[in-house]
Amino acid sequence: MNFLEPISLTAIAQLVWPLCRIGAFFGSMFAISSRSIPTLTKALTALAITLCMLPNIPDLAPNTEPFSVYGILVTIKEVLIGLALGMVTLFVSQAFIIAGQAVAMQTGLGFASLVDPVSGTNTPVVGQFFTVLCTLVFFSINGHLLFFNLLLESFTTLPMGSFIPTNSLNDLMFFSGSMFKAGLAMSMSAICTMLVVNFTLGVMTKAAPQLNIFSLGFAISMIVGIAVLTFSLGAFMSNFYNNFNELFSTACSLVGRECSDVLH
Repeated sequence: MNFLEPISLTAIAQLVWPLCRIGAFFGSMFAISSRSIPTLTKALTALAITLCMLPNIPDLAPNTEPFSVYGILVTIKEVLIGLALGMVTLFVSQAFIIAGQAVAMQTGLGFASLVDPVSGTNTPVVGQFFTVLCTLVFFSINGHLLFFNLLLESFTTLPMGSFIPTNSLNDLMFFSGSMFKAGLAMSMSAICTMLVVNFTLGVMTKAAPQLNIFSLGFAISMIVGIAVLTFSLGAFMSNFYNNFNELFSTACSLVGRECSDVLH
């Protein structure tokens, strides 16, 4: 037996195409795609996960060379599938970031911004606080393992060379819009409370013009906003569970799998 016999390009494609899907998933996944994590670390982790999953991936790859026209098309499809699944996980925190931005602008904390390591943009400190909470809860409930398992099952429901159904892409677009609705719903308590506070301050200013409303109103708004934020944390887990169940159902529909609520 000649152990130096070269490996065919078709055999190499059996590793490259799963790596494209898994690597694209890691490049867009919530928390893991953070810019604070070095690119080399993410690439090596994706390669290690691919090697671990490879024995369980069905041998359903197209019998073609990866550098042919059809092989390049398969590579593009694999990258797009991985990006779509990874983008779904980003919706875990986006509703809370939107809610945090709305609360921050209403309570006078909008000027306090931090650089979000996930998106690389300036985010109000309240939104950043919700992002940290989402990250901790996401890993504590093994959300990453649920998506890794779904990613592995996608190689059965969406074999290499196939693509996401059109109706599933429509569900993804609809869910991305509902993210704004969920963020607004979570921030309504703070918005309504601050509306009452601002109305009260306006009446006080009209009744007693000698009051310095700019210095007094800012302090009152911030204190009331922090109090409302503290009391609203009790509903954080229920909101997180509802959003996570919705996005996981959306991710299941992308890969053509039926699933029920994973968190109760």
